[in-house]
Amino acid sequence: MRPVFIIIIAAVIALGGGIIARHFLSSPTVQTSQAASPSPDFSFPDVSGKIRHSAEWQGKIRVINFWATWCPPCIEEIPEFIKIQKQYGDKGVQFIGIAIEEREPVAEYLKSIAINYPILIGGIDATALSQQMGNVISAVPFTVVVNREGQIIHQQPGPFSDEQMLKIITPLIN
Repeated sequence: MRPVFIIIIAAVIALGGGIIARHFLSSPTVQTSQAASPSPDFSFPDVSGKIRHSAEWQGKIRVINFWATWCPPCIEEIPEFIKIQKQYGDKGVQFIGIAIEEREPVAEYLKSIAINYPILIGGIDATALSQQMGNVISAVPFTVVVNREGQIIHQQPGPFSDEQMLKIITPLIN
């Protein structure tokens, strides 16, 4: 009788741990840095193979989005990013999409949508960069907002609504 009791207790503890882990992983929290940290430099090719370096967008408000074509929330937020890029691009806002996969599926996806900001191909190196930028749970999508001085001022695991985005970038524009 005693081994059965131990197994039941272990199962209850495992179930509780799983429920707690699922709660924390399925409802991402918004992280806004109290002390802004510098954004690391990076270089990745775009879909055409041209190497693009983060210094290219120095002095702009950068919205760096780590995404994948197989990620439904990633695909759902892209139209909002296109809209905000169009609306605020001339005010110094620059979206940068970094795909955490290989070139072929990204190039195929880009045939179906006109994205007005650079899309870079990062593969596994992009995952490492997102972790350097604060993606401690390896969430996808993961978005970082970098101010004009090159400091990460906001980290967003999971989807980013246009309302949330405007709340973060509007004070930086003015």
